[in-house]
Amino acid sequence: MGDGPRDLAEETVVPIRADSDIVTARQQGRAMASLLGFSSTEATLVATAISELARNIVLYATRGEIALSAVEDRNRRGVIVMARDKGPGIPDVRRATAGGYSTSGGLGLGLAGVRRLMDEFEIVSEVGSGTTVTAKKWKL
Repeated sequence: MGDGPRDLAEETVVPIRADSDIVTARQQGRAMASLLGFSSTEATLVATAISELARNIVLYATRGEIALSAVEDRNRRGVIVMARDKGPGIPDVRRATAGGYSTSGGLGLGLAGVRRLMDEFEIVSEVGSGTTVTAKKWKL
């Protein structure tokens, strides 16, 4: 084994097409975090980040998926949440992740909120091709 991060299990993929799928993805993420020994508060943070990412898929891309996996890096464990869609993409990623920005008329807490809730955050988006957000939360 190397010193780099390694996945502990297969990823769990939840297709996102409707509001009910957001609930399912939240529940799956909370369950995974709990299995890894996250506190109830930490598991709630993971579930909230999943909600925000899944809601963005429903609002902007109409469909996509949330992929959840456990990861271990040296002596710590974490959850990786990956939101993938083939939607319209985000023309200005910096602006969209700055906070207070929304094209849906909402509060604009989505991506900036996820960035604050999670320990690591990366977004790759191409206009016309879709968006992938990868966020990690490490167990305290």
